[in-house]
Amino acid sequence: MLKTRKVVIIGSGHVGSHVALNLIQSGEADEIALIDIVPHKAAAQAMDLDDGIAGALCRRDCKIYEGTYGDLDDASFMVVAFGRSRKPGETRLDMFDDSIRSANEVLSHLKKVNFKGIMISISNPADIICEYIRRKMDWNPHRCFSTGTSLETFRLMRVVHEVTGVSRHSIQGFCMGEHGNSSFPVWSHVSIQGVPFLELRKQKASLRKISLDELQTRIRRAGDVEIDGKGCTEFGIGNVAGMLISAIQHDQKLVWPCSTVLTGEYGQKDVACGVPCILGRKGIEKVLEVKLLPEEQEKLDKSCDILRSFLERADSVK
Repeated sequence: MLKTRKVVIIGSGHVGSHVALNLIQSGEADEIALIDIVPHKAAAQAMDLDDGIAGALCRRDCKIYEGTYGDLDDASFMVVAFGRSRKPGETRLDMFDDSIRSANEVLSHLKKVNFKGIMISISNPADIICEYIRRKMDWNPHRCFSTGTSLETFRLMRVVHEVTGVSRHSIQGFCMGEHGNSSFPVWSHVSIQGVPFLELRKQKASLRKISLDELQTRIRRAGDVEIDGKGCTEFGIGNVAGMLISAIQHDQKLVWPCSTVLTGEYGQKDVACGVPCILGRKGIEKVLEVKLLPEEQEKLDKSCDILRSFLERADSVK
């Protein structure tokens, strides 16, 4: 039997610990097992987080502890957050070799357990690592996906808020493609309470002064600014993972851009990238195909080509 509110987090560094914190504070987990390759780190993080439960008098109690891969046998969620932080000046793809080696170590353990739940992968390069693990484990795509362009989408909301002044709660839109430098905002589907952003730019001279390329660069560069300034990103992605787990547990049918393998959608096959999906009780229940402008389709094709080329050489990493 699965414990429907049990989450196992592989990797208890900045990202994994903030995923755990989000789940504790939101009350979305009854039990969290932390796993880390560094001796005693998971136990220390679990103790620190447990102190936070007592200190904050959270709405629900949550059992949190250093776990083992055996904890996956009755867990509903596995969050993959292993790997080192990105260094200043690095792209996520620069982490490819190190991350594949770490993924192979994790895979050696996953093959010994019987995990039947849903895997949400964060480890960079996120699209590639998730699809690499999924293929090696032969898991159904609906239960194995990455956070994709979730952070880019959050950053899109922030940037549009900054240039328009409207609340980000009134902004609708998403980014697609790689979680990385080839991601792009789908401007043809960005709107403010039904008013297309592209139409709003025509009406406001102040918005026309800022090119779409400049706004795209601000969105793409946000993670680099955070890495250069503090050495990691952690809070935003912790909230993303918590949001996705909540959407699945409550069968919300949330439409959100996650990275999943494509089987013909958008003219792409055998590659995983960020696309709008419907999230419900079974995980990814449907990939939504939205109409893209020709230049947007070209950007998606280019992003998929980059991701596919890395996936094809993953097995050659020693």
